[in-house]
Amino acid sequence: MLEVTGLSKRFGGLAALDELWLEVAAGEIRGIIGPNGAGKTTLFNVISGTYRPTAGSIKFEGREIGGLGPSRIAELGVIRTFQRVALFGKYSVLENVMVGRHRHAREGLWGAIVGSGRRIEAANRDRAREIVDFIGLGAARDEPARNLPYGHQRALGVAIALAAEPRLLMLDEPVAGMNSAETLEMANLIRRIRERWGVTVLLVEHDMRTVMGLCEKITVLDFGKKLAEGAPREISENKDVIEAYLGADEFVA
Repeated sequence: MLEVTGLSKRFGGLAALDELWLEVAAGEIRGIIGPNGAGKTTLFNVISGTYRPTAGSIKFEGREIGGLGPSRIAELGVIRTFQRVALFGKYSVLENVMVGRHRHAREGLWGAIVGSGRRIEAANRDRAREIVDFIGLGAARDEPARNLPYGHQRALGVAIALAAEPRLLMLDEPVAGMNSAETLEMANLIRRIRERWGVTVLLVEHDMRTVMGLCEKITVLDFGKKLAEGAPREISENKDVIEAYLGADEFVA
């Protein structure tokens, strides 16, 4: 589904990504890990169109997307979340998810004439309700987003991305700041998203226990290069990876 070939991103003389190669299969949950400054967020920014690549190719379902703008890439089905949850605090949970439906709300001139816009709005609202129920926030549907507990706000951020109907969902530190119960709930939600809609998931995460338990395959970056790649146990036993993380205890699989 996603093929990254010889990808580089330079900021002046600094190579944040240096001839990186990456392939992600459809339906996969792939983890991207690495020490601080390894290039993980830069990779997300380049794939999603926030940054233009300095060199190399990014193909999504066989189509070159490197250098396209974020909105065009999103239209193709590549949707990302961010480390910090961006919600409309005064809006209800349902209204926040409706915002994620914006790219499905176009009716055009003829639609305005024949009144199809109302049908589109109703269909989008039904879809938003379905997603809210799916993530377990049905009882809080009309609650302002700012009133939700932190873990539920993080889940709502994923729901907004899900409302855009991604084919590739890119999650940037989805369990950051969560307690153990919230972390487990989020990991289960990610699995259910893949099972329910067949969405491919690419995630950056520092919580190694979550990555090891959730991802079928893990890619390790270090100084913008691929350091290692493989199944969780292979990664947890890789001497180069352990050294890069200074032997951190979280690499116990």
